[in-house]
Amino acid sequence: MSLSLYEQDYQLWLAKTIAFLKMGELKQLDREHLIEELEDLGRSEKRAAFSYLMRLCEHLLKLKYWEQEREQCFRHWRREIVNFRLQIQFILDNSPSLRNYLQEQFAAAYQAGRELFLAASGFNEQHIPKEPEFSFDQALDKHWLPWQL
Repeated sequence: MSLSLYEQDYQLWLAKTIAFLKMGELKQLDREHLIEELEDLGRSEKRAAFSYLMRLCEHLLKLKYWEQEREQCFRHWRREIVNFRLQIQFILDNSPSLRNYLQEQFAAAYQAGRELFLAASGFNEQHIPKEPEFSFDQALDKHWLPWQL
């Protein structure tokens, strides 16, 4: 069984696919792999946005609850919060329709961020709310921090 160009040399397949599209040579396209790549591209962007939101929630919880480490780690945590917000905003600027996806996934991202926070801090899970005490919009608001609840 011979391998397709897609399987043999991805970069060459990509270059040829782009060239075919530019020339309007639609019959030459490897449609199956092109569709697969486009679907993966969308999933990849969603995974990245979810990951940034999850890490943002984790760090907001650190600021709110981890008082023993706050003074020592504040600048680092704050920088991470700024970074995650900027990354999410960059994704949303390029794909505004992902805002709805992130809003729908906010509770799940919070839960995952909570798990990361609990693993890092060693806190008893009963002391950290299972439901977010802040909204999706607050999480993304560059002027908002969790002690403003």
